[in-house]
Order: sequence, then structure tokens, then C-alpha cells
Amino acid sequence: MDLVKEINRLKKEKNAVILAHYYQVAEIQDIADYVGDSLQLSQQAAETDADMIVFAGVHFMAETAKILSPDKTVVLPELKAGCSLADSCPPEAFEKFTKAHPDHVVITYVNCSAEIKALSDIVCTSSNALKIVNSVPKETPIIFAPDKNLGKYIISQTGRDMLLWDGSCIVHEAFSIDKLIALHKKYPDYKIIAHPESETHILDTAAYIGSTSGMINFVKAHPKEKFIVATEAGILHKMQQEVPNTEMIPAPAKEDNTCACSECHFMKMNTLQKLYDCMLNESPQIDVPEKIRKRALLPIERMLELSK
Repeated sequence: MDLVKEINRLKKEKNAVILAHYYQVAEIQDIADYVGDSLQLSQQAAETDADMIVFAGVHFMAETAKILSPDKTVVLPELKAGCSLADSCPPEAFEKFTKAHPDHVVITYVNCSAEIKALSDIVCTSSNALKIVNSVPKETPIIFAPDKNLGKYIISQTGRDMLLWDGSCIVHEAFSIDKLIALHKKYPDYKIIAHPESETHILDTAAYIGSTSGMINFVKAHPKEKFIVATEAGILHKMQQEVPNTEMIPAPAKEDNTCACSECHFMKMNTLQKLYDCMLNESPQIDVPEKIRKRALLPIERMLELSK
């Protein structure tokens, strides 16, 4: 079977739109209608007249698409494609945590479950987090969740004394500072660029810190530079497409693996075969209970208003 041909046939037959996060395998990125950050993808899908959203990403991303497009069918190629960061913040424990600090404004990073968004006052992305935090009056205390590394970075940039939830992304905590320094010594003319979910000692080495889209835009703006890229290695596929003659190397991981880089096991669970199967069967579908969906939508809408 020619999977690419069959996926494109099903896309027309079912009036579907295919979304792929930057961390997906190359063949999925190449067949997608949109490739990008999770929230940006959900927003793009909401603006289409598609009946079905096929989200090649992880579970919380598909949930966000359903929150923004309740009337569309949302499918995820692999239902077990979770997220270590989202999983590090269980709703019952987080609700107890927020109730223990009722005077705090609750800001959550978009990389969390629908239930966590529903417990939040404002949602943020890695690209607008600084703006969102700065929008809160300085005398108002803030809870920031679930990513403690992103939270520490925001504190360093804003000076805000936020109360951080103890969550993190295993992909961005997998980078080896010793291997990174050794790699930079070997290639001293390469600039290190890093995602703010990385640990502080990694960010301290970076010439640029930003979201996945921000990193791509930075590379595009400096096509004659060379880069060591500290985020999930899947992003290099889109970067190479945008700036094909720019030299770049993925930042090294602590553990040796096939690419000597940091890869997300969950992101790589999606395959072309699973993409085809989920479109054919319209399953597994992602549903968010309406009560939670409406509550989760409010902090997203607040973020969009504050980001204007």
C-alpha cells in the first residue's frame, strides 16, 4: 500500500486536516497540512472548514484542538502518545495545591491536560510566557505550572517570585552539559540555541532561548551562522527545510542512543501507518467533557486577549 497516496485520498474523502508538531518524524511532517507549535496548530485547524482534525502529536495537544474545535472530530494516531511534562501534574494533586494558595493567580503552560487548564486563570505558551506573567500586577502572587524549568527561566527574566509546580519534560532534562561543552569546544563557531524547558545550566550556554517557532525564526534570521540545537531533535527537519544550507547539530543527550540527541519517545510513537489507520477508522477519538472544555477554554481566551 502507498500510505502517502492513501492518506491523501482519505484526507479528501473525510474532509480532514492533518496537523504535525515539529517533533514528529520527517515523513509525517511532510504529509501534514500544517507543521508547528501545539497551540498554533489547534488555532489553524479551528479556522478551517475541516470535519476531522488529525493531530500527529501527543494527547494534550489533541485535547487543545478539541477545546478550540468542539464540533470537529479530533483523532490522535497513537492514544498512548502522552507527555512526561503533562503527566507530572495530576489534576487532583494540582487542585489541592491551588486551593492551599487561594490568593495566587494560576498560570499554566499549555503543555498540560485539559483538567489542568480548567483549574487555571491564564494559559501561556513558551513564546508568550514572559508577556503573560508581566501582565499580572506585581503585588499579585503567581502559581506557575507544570514546568519548573520554564518557570525558573521566567523568574530570571521578570524578577517575579513565582510559586513553581515541580514538573518537567524528560526530553529537555536529557541534555548533557559536559557533552554540550565538549561539543562546543570542538565546534566553537556554532551558536547554541535552546528551548526554555531546558535546565538552567543548559540555558546559561545559549546565545538564543526561545520556543520551537522562535528557534526556527532565529535560524532563518541568521542563515549564515552555524548552530547546536537544544530541543527535541525532530525540529531539525523543519529547520533544514527553511534554511537548507545552514549547518546545525542536535545538542547531545546524557544517555547514548541512535541519534546521540534527545528524542521524545511519545512523539515518535506516531507513524504513517497509525496515521492512516486513525483516519480510516476515525479512531481513537479525543473527547473533552463539555464542563471541563468550557472551563479550559476561558484561560486560553484570556491568554489570547492578553497577547494582542
